[in-house]
Amino acid sequence: MAPTVRLRRLAAELRQLRKIAELTREQVNEQTGINVATLYRIETARVRPQARTLTSLLDAYRVTEPKRSELKTFLKQSATRGWLHTIASDLPERYASYIEFESEAREVLNYECLFIPGLLQTERYARAAITGDLPESSREEIESRVDARMRRQAALTKDRPLKLWAIVDEAAIRRAVGGHEVMREQLEHLLHIIELPTVNLQVIPFSAGAHPGMTGSFVVMHFPEETGSSIVYVDSQAGDLFLEEETDIARYKLTFTHLQAGALSPSASALLIAAAKEGRPGGA
Repeated sequence: MAPTVRLRRLAAELRQLRKIAELTREQVNEQTGINVATLYRIETARVRPQARTLTSLLDAYRVTEPKRSELKTFLKQSATRGWLHTIASDLPERYASYIEFESEAREVLNYECLFIPGLLQTERYARAAITGDLPESSREEIESRVDARMRRQAALTKDRPLKLWAIVDEAAIRRAVGGHEVMREQLEHLLHIIELPTVNLQVIPFSAGAHPGMTGSFVVMHFPEETGSSIVYVDSQAGDLFLEEETDIARYKLTFTHLQAGALSPSASALLIAAAKEGRPGGA
């Protein structure tokens, strides 16, 4: 199970406090009796510390109010998954974790090679895409996912909207998911939503040839500074992965930069989308 955003923030705070206290994990073990391996798992958000364990750590790091109460509040909230408790319980844990992270992110970099990004999908497109991708799912499971996907999109228009920079291969624009009527509606929606100042969309045209994104889709999420470091999400047939190592994050950010450079500009991408909507080749 992936950690909640709040648990990641608590872990980041505890790592920082130990460094400020100039203590090694071995020294913390000597002072508190907390196993070194357990402390490592707490500091990397692998486990949620018990209340008495947190108290011992705060004592060792000489943490005073109001920071002390703030961290105890983080612990209480760390098992909460935001609005997830209101949606169907049959969402896979990894997808639920993805939604939790996305809801707390300040910026998302999303590359898709075959589908329109979930945050930009219409309901009919989403239903067709999910049905095609998960042919063995029940109607209830599909509708649960569609509902979750539609609710996620509120992040783009909330008071402090999520910043989205999406890049898609032209294949995602040209493939008639759900049929031509559904796809036409989807492309019209894209032309409307990219008018939001916090949404950027670029298309990598077929004419670009081979490019770094051909190995698969991915998402880079950046969080507010106080919440913790960035993460990368990779969805594949072999399973969903959350990557948090700095080397992985740097590698995917560099790949995204290369994709930005190789894609059409947002305005030229809009012309291509408009042409595809009318069934015309190219962007003119």
